[in-house]
Amino acid sequence: MSKTRTSAAVDPLAATPESYESAVAELETLVARLESGQMPLSELLSGYQRGAVLLAFCRDQLQAVENQIQVLENGQIKPWDEA
Repeated sequence: MSKTRTSAAVDPLAATPESYESAVAELETLVARLESGQMPLSELLSGYQRGAVLLAFCRDQLQAVENQIQVLENGQIKPWDEA
């Protein structure tokens, strides 16, 4: 039983979004829930933590694209390594 409880507690934080767009959509929904004041206190911390995970994912994706653009601007074409 403790395995189920542990995996359920870890999944929302560890689940990697499918794409940048899905991460942004989830983040927007989460922020709206947090700002509404209707989120139960027991969910606030986990919501904040999930938001931090989503934000880090989005930043990483944007940084990867920015790095690829810099490579292209320097006249060097290299494959983009997705994280």
